Amino acid sequence: MALQTSADLSLLRVDQVGSLLRPPRLKVVFARHLEGLVEEQELRQAQDEAILEAITTQEAHDLPILTDGEFRRANFMESFADVAGMKPWRRGWTGLLQSLQEQGKGTAQRVERGMNPVLYVRQPVTERIRLARNRPLDEFEYAQSLTNRPVKVTLINADRISEGFDPEGSRAVYAGVEEFLADVVAIERQIVSELAQAGCRYIQIDGPSYTRYVDDRSLEAMRSQGEDPISNLQRAIQADNAVIAGFPGVTFGIHTCRGNRNSYWHREGAYDAIAEMMFQNLNHQRWLLEYDTERAGSFEPLRFVPKGKTVVLGLITTKTGRIETVEELTRRIDEAARYVPLEQLALSPQCGFSSDLAGNLLSEDDQWRKLDVMLETAAQVWR
Repeated sequence: MALQTSADLSLLRVDQVGSLLRPPRLKVVFARHLEGLVEEQELRQAQDEAILEAITTQEAHDLPILTDGEFRRANFMESFADVAGMKPWRRGWTGLLQSLQEQGKGTAQRVERGMNPVLYVRQPVTERIRLARNRPLDEFEYAQSLTNRPVKVTLINADRISEGFDPEGSRAVYAGVEEFLADVVAIERQIVSELAQAGCRYIQIDGPSYTRYVDDRSLEAMRSQGEDPISNLQRAIQADNAVIAGFPGVTFGIHTCRGNRNSYWHREGAYDAIAEMMFQNLNHQRWLLEYDTERAGSFEPLRFVPKGKTVVLGLITTKTGRIETVEELTRRIDEAARYVPLEQLALSPQCGFSSDLAGNLLSEDDQWRKLDVMLETAAQVWR
C-alpha cells in the first residue's frame, strides 16, 4: 500500500501505540529472571531474538513505522525506570508473576474495570533524581540497527510520573511536586536529546494520566488529597510541552487511554471537558486517542483540534480478539471527519497490545490480523 513512510512522519496514516504481545518463550525467560533463576545475559539474548523476530514480522506486514514491542520492559512505564533516587516502577516481582498467572484465568472477552494502580502506590524519593541509564536509547539503537524503516520509541509522560510521587514523604529532598517535576522534565529532555542525536525521528509520549481529568473517581481522589484538577492539568500540559521543546526533525506524538493492563480498564469519561485546553495548548504533532468503546465518548471534541495536527483514531481494540472490519472502521472514520478534516486523521489500535509482561487476552494471530485490517482500511480511506 502507498503510505507515507519517510519525509514527514507526522503525516503517517497508520500508527502503532508501542507494545506488542510478548512471545511465550520471552515471558518464560523474563519470569525466571524475576525469580532469580536466569542471569541478565540470558534475558538479554532472549529479548534480542524476540525483537529481531518482531521487527522482521512488522516489515513482512508492511508497517511503515516499527517498534521493538517494548520487549525489554516489564511494563510500559519503564522508560523512566533507570532513575536514581526513585523506587523501581515495577509493581514488584510478585505482582508481575501474578499477572502472568492471572492471564490464564480469564477469557478473551474480559474487559472489566480495575483499580487505578498509581493513586494507591505513591512513593517517596530518596535523593534528587537523576538519569542512571537511558534505557529508551538502548532500545532504539538495537531495534533501528535491524531495519531501514523508522523505529518509534515511547516515553511515559511527566504527569504520570508525578502521579506516583509522594510529596509529603519526600520533603527532605523536594519542597513540593513542582520542584520534583522540574527534575523529571530535565531527565526526560536528556532522554529525548540523546534519542534525537542517535537518529530517532518519532517519539511518542504516553500520557494515560490525562484521562484522570475526565474520570469521576480520579477527580474525586485528587480533590480528596487537596489537589485542584484544573491546576494539575495546566501543570501537566506545561511539563509535556517543556519535554519536547526545541527538537527540530523529531515528530512527537502523545497517546491517551483509560487503562489497558491484562484487558482491564480503570477510567472512563469523554474528552469534552478537557479537549479545548489540551488540543489548543499541547504542542505534539500527533494525537493518538483511545476511541474503541463508548467510554471515550463522541468525536465532537475533535472540533478543537488545530490545523496542522494529526488525530490518530484508536478505533481498533487491543483488549479482545474480535477482528474489526474495514467497513466499520471506515464508517467511524467518516463520523470523525465531520469534526476534523480527513487529511488530519489517521488510524491505529487504541493502545498497546501488552502494557505489561503478561499482555492482553488475545492471540498473536489476532494482533497481526488487526494490524492488517488497519493497513487495508487506511489504503481504502486515504487513496
